[in-house]
This record gives sequence, C-alpha cells and structure tokens, in this order.
Amino acid sequence: MIDGVSIKPLKQIPDERGKIMHMLRNDDPLFERFGEIYFSVVNPGAIKAWHIHRKMTLNYAVVKGQIKLVLFDDRKDSPTRGEIMELFIGEDNYTLVKIPPMVYNGFKGVGSIPAIVANCATEPHDPDEIMREDPFTKKIPYSWELKHG
Repeated sequence: MIDGVSIKPLKQIPDERGKIMHMLRNDDPLFERFGEIYFSVVNPGAIKAWHIHRKMTLNYAVVKGQIKLVLFDDRKDSPTRGEIMELFIGEDNYTLVKIPPMVYNGFKGVGSIPAIVANCATEPHDPDEIMREDPFTKKIPYSWELKHG
C-alpha cells in the first residue's frame, strides 16, 4: 500500500429501474474539498499514463467498464518510495481510490467495452499543475503488458 492512498468500497443500490452508484460525499472522512469532477473514457487496451499532480488529490471511481489502475510512489520523503500499486477497479469492484499529490498514476482499459473513470478532484484542472511521462518510460519500473499466469 502506498502511503497516503486510500481505497474504499462503494455502494451500489440496484432496483428494477437500474441502480444508484455512490461515490463521495462532503461528510465522508476521505473528502477534502471540491475542485471539479470530470470523466475520462478509456478504450479497451488503451493506456492513459503516466501523470502526476503537484497539488491535486484525485478521487477515482469507475462507473462503467473496468480499468487497471497503477500507482508509483517516487516521493523523496515517502516511507513507500519506489513501491508500485496495481488495482483492478470497475463495476465488479466498485471502489473509490484516493491518490495524494505527487504519486504517479495511470490506467489501462481492460475488458471489452470502454471504461468511464470519474474523478472528483480537489483542484480545478490546471495544465501547469500536472506533469506527464510516457507510458513506457524506464523511470517507472512497470510493464503494461498482459500478464499470464
């Protein structure tokens, strides 16, 4: 587990009309503040990585489909520096993942349909606040290839 990352199972309330999918409330212990909410769609097999935020805390939940979410801690003073976290989240594992600033993250669409990732971020998007790396950079010790066995 990477220091500062939180994982919380989320409620889904189904009925004959469909379902309600809870995500984050302002009275939840994980809630810090509201900056913006946006949705990222990732196609099966596509990779959206790597990025890191200087100030923003991310709160991810996958409302449709499934992703492989990967985190890498490169913070100099972190007790978990150098650790990788790999999570499979989506409709079958409906979870809120809170990612603190300065933790690299990226995700890959898995399954047969596009996935929709909701992010309730603590800051509005600012292109000067985000840093990006190539998905296949050697700086991060991770392979996005399909793992068998």
